[in-house]
Amino acid sequence: MYQKIIFLFLLFFLFFSCSKKDPTVVQEPSDKEKAIELYQEAVTNMDGGFYFQAAKQFTEAEIILDSIEFSAKASLMSSYCYYLINFYDEAIENLEKFIKKYPADKNIPYAYYLITISHYERILDEEKDITPLLKSKEKINFFLKNYPNTEYALDLKFKLDLINNQLAAKELFVAKYYIQTQKWIAAINRLKTIVENYNETIFIEEALHRLTEIYYKIGLIEEAEATVALLGYNYNSSEWYERSYKILNKSYQIQKKKKIKKKDDGLIKRTIKRILE
Repeated sequence: MYQKIIFLFLLFFLFFSCSKKDPTVVQEPSDKEKAIELYQEAVTNMDGGFYFQAAKQFTEAEIILDSIEFSAKASLMSSYCYYLINFYDEAIENLEKFIKKYPADKNIPYAYYLITISHYERILDEEKDITPLLKSKEKINFFLKNYPNTEYALDLKFKLDLINNQLAAKELFVAKYYIQTQKWIAAINRLKTIVENYNETIFIEEALHRLTEIYYKIGLIEEAEATVALLGYNYNSSEWYERSYKILNKSYQIQKKKKIKKKDDGLIKRTIKRILE
């Protein structure tokens, strides 16, 4: 009996000893721990302005994170970091992968918004290639059609107006070149594009005036009169209307308008800009 008790005691001692971890053995961190650490490092780098490094780390963390929610967030943050350093191609590619991989994620509208903004940021001025303008317009229209009630819609509507103004400016720029080279038909076609497609832009009045000039010059008096009537009906207080009216009525004297001192609306503009950003 005594020997049996000793045996059981030794057996218990051996079992207890084996169950303890050897403090000298370094335990490898789990994949979950690695992912969390990598994600935290990425956030730190992003906050510190090291966006390229952060983008790479977010991508690595996405692969090994076991939570779909955090994997999706890591993917989105990687795209955002690329956007911040103007790596628009990389940002767009990442975001398109995000949309395919996480179609049910709550941040899908934001992903589409960031894609749209990435295209918008690549817009060139109106005298150069208009492909980025057209692509950006296409993306904005897609977003406004599918997500009209999101917080990003107001910003994109504002940007769409800017794009339409730039596209109209491009058409007017080319039309003026054709006028200088006396290519009347080509100029008319460009100006008609503004009238038909960009009639809410700031260039519509000048476009109608230039049409009046061309029609009168090439002897299309009825067309010139109709264009002046259209200009007068919609913009009868416009300088462009007065100049067009004078083409048909040579004795008309253009009235000099008093300059009105503009208000200092710098703060308003800055506030609006901050709201739209």
